[in-house]
Amino acid sequence: MSIVQKAAKILFVSVHLILLSGCWDRTEVNDLALIVGLGIDQKKDGKIMITAELIVPQAVGGGGQMMGGGGGSGVSGQTVVRSGTGTTVADAISNLQEKLSRRVFWGHTKVVVFGEKAAKAGIRQHLDFLSRNPQIRLRSNVLVSKGTAKNVLELLPPIEQSSAEVLRELSESQLLLRVTIKEAMQMLSSDADAAALPMVKILPPEKGKKDLQTIAFIQRTAIFKKDKMIGDIDDKLTRGVLWLRNEIKRANVTVTLKGEKGNITATLIRAHTEFIPKYEKGRWKMIVKVTAEDDIILNGTKLDLLNPKYTKMIEKELENETNKRIRAALKTVQKEMKADIFDFADIFHRKYPREWNQVKNRWEQIFPTVEVIVETKAYVRRPGVNAAPQGLPEQEVKQ
Repeated sequence: MSIVQKAAKILFVSVHLILLSGCWDRTEVNDLALIVGLGIDQKKDGKIMITAELIVPQAVGGGGQMMGGGGGSGVSGQTVVRSGTGTTVADAISNLQEKLSRRVFWGHTKVVVFGEKAAKAGIRQHLDFLSRNPQIRLRSNVLVSKGTAKNVLELLPPIEQSSAEVLRELSESQLLLRVTIKEAMQMLSSDADAAALPMVKILPPEKGKKDLQTIAFIQRTAIFKKDKMIGDIDDKLTRGVLWLRNEIKRANVTVTLKGEKGNITATLIRAHTEFIPKYEKGRWKMIVKVTAEDDIILNGTKLDLLNPKYTKMIEKELENETNKRIRAALKTVQKEMKADIFDFADIFHRKYPREWNQVKNRWEQIFPTVEVIVETKAYVRRPGVNAAPQGLPEQEVKQ
């Protein structure tokens, strides 16, 4: 065997010995504190307090799973809550780490909750830190709490494993607004420089239950200008906002027909909102074309809804009701709060870049003056079976 061959074999063996040296920089799961929910509050002295909801391995592992949720400061449930304080979120996390025997891991974070006081002080720097952290997922849901975020994460939900899971499920249901970290950052960095985040409130516990044995639910929407919360709107106005953001997914609309007793309820199956920007002689105008397709899920009248005459009447009332919701949202958000959470600024910027550049520094004053024309069109796709409501004779329905 030549010297070259011997050298090649030695090199081959040496390389493989290096590759077989093992995972010297490994991190065991048993060494990690898995965070599922993060709360950010601002204290009276101006410092930041973060609250982390951590999984308790003994509660969720093996065959010892529990049906109820956990939380609070104890470890009897499936999660445990711990807090840390600091000048910034990064400092607060370092303070939190000092109180934990395991290294915090943010890869399982489902929700980020801002306390009301922290939201009013400004959330941009907090979101900036979260977006730079390689462990935190940008698709984690962002919410604002009525009161403190810590109180929300300390709750003991009766069905889900954690408060974070409750908020994630509610966000994913899309009954109201749903916003991720990525979307929140995009809104705050857009031309409009405004944002809307879902707002949660703690549901009062049932009679006989402890104060923490309840959940927080999405009830309102927090409105932001220049990253600071300036107010909030209720669930009805939020649905009007969803139409204007082309984000409406689920909605039930109840209407009554003139001269008829009883209500008719339609459920949304498809919706689309189209925006047509106009700039004429120094005036900004936005035409909003809304299209909705509905199914009738309740007929409390004596009408035969298979009759096209009545279907057209219902469609007209659905259009009026949708228009009313959108108009109410515009009145509050555009005229009173003057916050462009509909991102009209970006739409105008794309269509009229030259004209936009001349007014971009004054958009906060111009936005409330934008003329918005709302055109709604509703279609009833499935009116339901032609049968008499319970208790009514069939002949009365056919009259």
